[in-house]
Amino acid sequence: MNLKESLNVAFDSIRANKMRSILTTLGIVIGVTTIIGMMSLIQGLQNYMARQLSVLGTNTFQIQKDPAIQMGHSDPQYRNRKDITLEHADAIKKYATLVKAVGPETYSWGEVVRYMDKKTNPNVVVLGVTPEFQEANNYFVDEGRFLSQLDVDNNRNVIVLGMDVVETLFPHSSPIGQTIRLGGDRFDVVGTLEKQGSGFGQSRDNRVVMPISTFHKLYGKRRSLMITVQVYDPIQMADAIEQASAILRIVRKVPPGKPNDFEIFTSETLLTTFNDLTKYIKIAAIGIAMISLIVGGIGIMNIMLVSVTERTREIGIRKSMGAKRRDILWQFMIEAVILGNVGGLIGIFLGILIGVLVGVLSPLPTAIPIQAVILGITFCSLIGIFFGIFPAARAAKLDPVVALRYE
Repeated sequence: MNLKESLNVAFDSIRANKMRSILTTLGIVIGVTTIIGMMSLIQGLQNYMARQLSVLGTNTFQIQKDPAIQMGHSDPQYRNRKDITLEHADAIKKYATLVKAVGPETYSWGEVVRYMDKKTNPNVVVLGVTPEFQEANNYFVDEGRFLSQLDVDNNRNVIVLGMDVVETLFPHSSPIGQTIRLGGDRFDVVGTLEKQGSGFGQSRDNRVVMPISTFHKLYGKRRSLMITVQVYDPIQMADAIEQASAILRIVRKVPPGKPNDFEIFTSETLLTTFNDLTKYIKIAAIGIAMISLIVGGIGIMNIMLVSVTERTREIGIRKSMGAKRRDILWQFMIEAVILGNVGGLIGIFLGILIGVLVGVLSPLPTAIPIQAVILGITFCSLIGIFFGIFPAARAAKLDPVVALRYE
């Protein structure tokens, strides 16, 4: 019996028992759908994170008190650290020779900005910064000017508006020179920021920027800063980080041999940390999928044993007409592999559908990992071969005389 004939016989057998074949492959379908769906979701999430973190740039790193990515509640060892202060930023600015800009910044969330009878939703982010903020963070002025060192030195009530705030309060006019209210204080608008778009599901334009000294006057100094540092050359990134770390250790009086009591991260290190976290999700998904595939394989073996019993007389006729053991073995092995791959193809379709739906219904981009598709098909073939060996061998060993007498 040649390969084409074996395939035709296998497909005829599957078509003759459609419902049984569908139920048999259900475990395979679930397993492959899990692999493709979860890998698509994780790959989309990784692509999304890479795109969002790219705003930091290849020549920028950030310093803060706590790790940028934490699981669960903040560890007490981080809460007990000293705050990052302006003095630390000034030390880096003064002594670090490889850095171009040092921008300390601090935040307050959930503020309302008012102009005459208009007001924003209570979700505006207020930033207290120095003039270096715009260069270090790639925020540039659209109209008017940015904050100056004189604004910081004199605690001036001046403010720069993000584009979302501009569109809410000044939809048909320029805000430059106007006075807005933030809490109980009045601020003169000196500039607006270029549109930035969104990041991590939140608008980067729904914010206002004021001098860090004015921010401290309004909200208090008892909060840790984040410092964004821009280096002259991305090639010098590692050296610049080492230089800044050494300066901070001296200023913060970290004893030799003790770990840093601050965190330094880049877009690359953040992405690496995130990928390390998702690695365990991948392992869990593959584990669940493997259990489903094994269950599906056991189902294939059971159905193939039933099929061998049902077709005992047919096997006897084939052997009496000259079919060899390897022909019978080959026929049933092909049928088991086809059953596994039919389930695999359905699972791949459903997994890809999940990936597409995630891209349509969420901010995550659609991502179909080809390696997961190949892995799914490979596993299905191996499952079919492994769990089809015993039924196929049993069919091949049947005595043709005994098989012909089977009723």
